[in-house]
Amino acid sequence: MIPMSGSETRPRLPRPHPGVIFNTLSDGAVLLHASSEIYFGLNRVGSRVWQLLPPECDSFEELCRQLSQEYPEVGVDQLSADVQELLESLRAHQLVVNP
Repeated sequence: MIPMSGSETRPRLPRPHPGVIFNTLSDGAVLLHASSEIYFGLNRVGSRVWQLLPPECDSFEELCRQLSQEYPEVGVDQLSADVQELLESLRAHQLVVNP
């Protein structure tokens, strides 16, 4: 789940871990956590999610709204579920940190 802070009602997004190197490729991107040597591949949409993490977007809702505009053929519910799944995977691999 995406954490919420105190009185805030909008879910806050995790931030990229400062030790993670992001490199775009023709069909997506790769993430490398320098200290743990974790290598993680992203497709084009996953790469875009990474680019939209803070400071670009402040909330899960804002990120999904932006992606929905860029990928109108994907239903909002499916898009939200996919983004949530990716964020959980990034968190599990310690590639992002909670706000």
